[in-house]
Amino acid sequence: MVDLTERKAKASAWFSELRDRICAALEALEYEAPKTLYWGAPARFERKAWERKDHTGAPGGGGEMAMLRGRVFEKAGVHVSTVHGEFAPEFRAQIPGAESDPNFWAAGLSAIVHPRNPHVPAVHLNTRYVVTAKSWFGGGSDLTPLLDKRREASDRDATAFHAAMKTACDRHAVASYEKYKAWCDEYFFLKHRNEPRGVGGIFFDYLDSSDWDADFAFVREVGTAFLEIYPTLVWRNIATPWSKEEREEQLVRRGRYVEFNLLYDRGTAFGLKTGGNVDSILSSLPPEVKWP
Repeated sequence: MVDLTERKAKASAWFSELRDRICAALEALEYEAPKTLYWGAPARFERKAWERKDHTGAPGGGGEMAMLRGRVFEKAGVHVSTVHGEFAPEFRAQIPGAESDPNFWAAGLSAIVHPRNPHVPAVHLNTRYVVTAKSWFGGGSDLTPLLDKRREASDRDATAFHAAMKTACDRHAVASYEKYKAWCDEYFFLKHRNEPRGVGGIFFDYLDSSDWDADFAFVREVGTAFLEIYPTLVWRNIATPWSKEEREEQLVRRGRYVEFNLLYDRGTAFGLKTGGNVDSILSSLPPEVKWP
């Protein structure tokens, strides 16, 4: 017999553990960065709990934001949430299992990092476990270099990031790197500009192989792979000086990031339509941005 209570507890606990580990890794980089390029005092994450109500007004769980505004990371958010309740009627047809029963439970982690140095790529990670009349995992991670000269698949950062995600997939029979890479390329694409958001990564949803432990192991692997590769990429580029022109290019490219998140991102829409914390949902937006 399936013990959903135990599965929910395991998933929620993992997301919180991963959040703590990511925060610690980014804080370490704040302290280790060269003072010749990064001014001010190193920063730590500030955490703030929040609660929500569902569309009926009933208590619906909540989460905790962790925000860092520092000298290396201009803005970084690593958030966890565990929410429950009823989907609003107009939203039920879009969610598997909700058309027959509007009740849901969902837990997840979302991380978005906007570095100060234009040579350091921005990154996004999301993993989640959703339970309706059905249950599944979803998520992925993608990399967004901010300078045009670094936005090639052959760039060493892109190569290393994809290698890490491929290894995570290859270790688990329930996952397919080729499928998830293609899904990521298709999803993180700005149709109105006919251009990708970044250099991709992996994206998956509705993962239910009928072997919950195997699915969960893969989701944990994605988080661990992110934790290993992204700090490596930051450290690889952290001492590279940048020009005013490169900063300007970074700010303009960030505008594309804003456009995607507000126009296409399903996580943003899901959070807003289910009464999520607005500050947490929109924390993915960069702190400074330009449209020329």
